[in-house]
Amino acid sequence: MSSKGSVTRGFFWMFLISILLFWLPVIGPLIAGLVGGKKSGGVGNAILAAIFPAIILGILVSSLTGVLSGLPLIGLVAGASVVVLAITHIGPLLVGAIIGGIFSN
Repeated sequence: MSSKGSVTRGFFWMFLISILLFWLPVIGPLIAGLVGGKKSGGVGNAILAAIFPAIILGILVSSLTGVLSGLPLIGLVAGASVVVLAITHIGPLLVGAIIGGIFSN
């Protein structure tokens, strides 16, 4: 009865709920992961939807910092630090995404 989800749909819901529940440190990302994982349609899609934003954000910050400062090495360091920061936030989001992905089937 449920339709197959997608990575894009899971990413959208994770992003939206993370923004709305930013004031709940661990519970907010966990809830966002649960909903996004369920909307993703499976565990593999849920993991991709949770990790993809961190990678994209790191690439964007690295590129923009390198261009704006004129020093590619500074951009690389800034991008890597943003990826590390995003990955620390991903912990509860990833756990919720895996649980939501399991319950989507």
